[in-house]
Amino acid sequence: MTDLVERHTALAVVVGSRAYGLHGPGSDHDRRGVFVAPTRSFWSLDKPPTHLDGPAEEQFSWEIERFCVLAAQANPTVLEVLWSDLVETVTADGELLRATRRAFLSRRVADTYGSYARDQLAKVASRRERTGEVNHKQAMHMIRLLMAGAHVLRTAEVLVDVSNLRDQLLAVRRGEVPWPEVTEWAGRLQDDLAAAAATTVLPEHPDRAAVDAMLVAVRERNLK
Repeated sequence: MTDLVERHTALAVVVGSRAYGLHGPGSDHDRRGVFVAPTRSFWSLDKPPTHLDGPAEEQFSWEIERFCVLAAQANPTVLEVLWSDLVETVTADGELLRATRRAFLSRRVADTYGSYARDQLAKVASRRERTGEVNHKQAMHMIRLLMAGAHVLRTAEVLVDVSNLRDQLLAVRRGEVPWPEVTEWAGRLQDDLAAAAATTVLPEHPDRAAVDAMLVAVRERNLK
């Protein structure tokens, strides 16, 4: 199955700390990608996989249709793939996908980014109450997600590179920011996310017609 990734990848990027501008010397190269299964492979009883691990370490890829479904649901991890500047592979299909990326954006971003961040905060707080320990890395990403959510709502662009805030965010990750200050920062960012949601010009729903047109064009191109 990994030959689908090796032979049919349309878009492959680096995400995670390196794309965020928060990496260090030993940081992983988190790779995410989109592959396009040959159109005829959907005509048999055994369908192509919706996603695959590998073949490289820290590599994960989605088949383009599954990717589109998740992106239309405003999944933060998936949307970052379309806005990462660290592009390793891009074909004509990948270029078309990237050109359609704003069609996936909607006001649902406020819910998904906010929910992801609140879940992270709840997990960190629960662990702190149970053990007295704080998962500082998780806390940093909670802050980053709240910032990113408000940014999408205001600009219709997914915020990936946060290197301009590298020092502040890495201070949280290193545990140098007291927990009450972290929660206060998170509270301000949650308020900012709500304010951005109240004034966003993003549509209520993603542009399914544009996504469908892109997907049909890709399927037609791969009908060989």
